[in-house]
Amino acid sequence: MAQNRPNPFTRATEIRYGLPKDSDVNITVYNLSGQKVATIVDEGKKAGYHTARWDGRDKSGKKVASGIYFIRLEAGDYRSSKKLILVK
Repeated sequence: MAQNRPNPFTRATEIRYGLPKDSDVNITVYNLSGQKVATIVDEGKKAGYHTARWDGRDKSGKKVASGIYFIRLEAGDYRSSKKLILVK
């Protein structure tokens, strides 16, 4: 998983990732307290390169506060985390 772009971001950010084989993919955003904020992707994906987008909203659709968030990608046995910065 590549670092999100842009970072910091104001409206939305993109997360690019590549899969060597077909996999179930889960991409989740967490706040600094480790609480789940939103699930961006939770589905099977074909091998290849993909892009996910987060618009700074939580799971209920409300805009989240400015701050630092973490994004976690899980695909098969692979796990990766990155830090996101949202500014308004």
